[in-house]
Amino acid sequence: MNTICNNSHSDFTLLGFSDKSYLEKILLIFYCLTLTGNMLIVLLSLKNTKLHIPMCFFLSSLSLLNLCFTSSCVPQMLINFWGPEKTISYTGCAIQLYIFLCLGATECVLLVIMAVDRYVAVCHPLQYSTIMHPKVCLQLALLAWGTGLVQSLIQSAATLQLPFCSHHMVDDIVCEVPELKQLSSTDTTYNEIQMSIASAVLLVMPLIIILSSYGAIAKAVLRIKSTSRQRKAFGTCTSHLLAVLLFYGTVTAVYLQPKNHYAHKWGKFITLFYTVITPTLNPLIYTLRNKEVKGVLIRLKRRICDFQNKLGG
Repeated sequence: MNTICNNSHSDFTLLGFSDKSYLEKILLIFYCLTLTGNMLIVLLSLKNTKLHIPMCFFLSSLSLLNLCFTSSCVPQMLINFWGPEKTISYTGCAIQLYIFLCLGATECVLLVIMAVDRYVAVCHPLQYSTIMHPKVCLQLALLAWGTGLVQSLIQSAATLQLPFCSHHMVDDIVCEVPELKQLSSTDTTYNEIQMSIASAVLLVMPLIIILSSYGAIAKAVLRIKSTSRQRKAFGTCTSHLLAVLLFYGTVTAVYLQPKNHYAHKWGKFITLFYTVITPTLNPLIYTLRNKEVKGVLIRLKRRICDFQNKLGG
């Protein structure tokens, strides 16, 4: 018997991890850590003038994006854990899809911009302040968010036009393109071509640019005779490179090989990693490796301790 598909705007069932209730507390802890860590970076970057530099501007943009990324799916996951219903309305699913695609594409472009920033800082240090002017940084950030918005509008519209099967059961933690495509029994060739083009433009090309930038950085650093300067130069790049590996390593498994058995079987865990785990780890990665941010945090901690001592005295 053929699966019944229609264009009705019925609720979707997000299966997610509803059968793994032990993940509820872990998810809540990670969400709280994500909110705390990323909000702290955004606030510090806004308030402290010593962090008004291109690298910290892009870092605060990434933290803001991480806050939105995680908040677009975790609250719904927690609601599904707490209540008997595991559903999300058609409108809610559509909004989540729009936001999810927009933020994902924005992060891809933003990570490229951060790689270019590190390339200019290491390979062209004398021209750094001129090339990475505050106005240019703002334009680059707007480019990243604008690209994400355009990508989301195009791909979300194409996905939501598909006739979905009557059961509306999404075997994922969010309304994501690969899983929503599987709910349709109609020909999705156009959607697959569109997703392949988007993956090439927003995943493959950025990754090539990032790796090329770090290849040039490595060559420039190896030409430096001082070991301490080499270590310092590599230190400014390792945190961003680690963030790139965490993000691209998981996203490519879902979007570049959506029909892969491994990606389908572990898709929910992979999605959980780049929507929850990575945004939690990013503040730790950057604060531990970033001298400016770490210095501001140390001074903030001292002020808090001094204030507590005054109150205690």
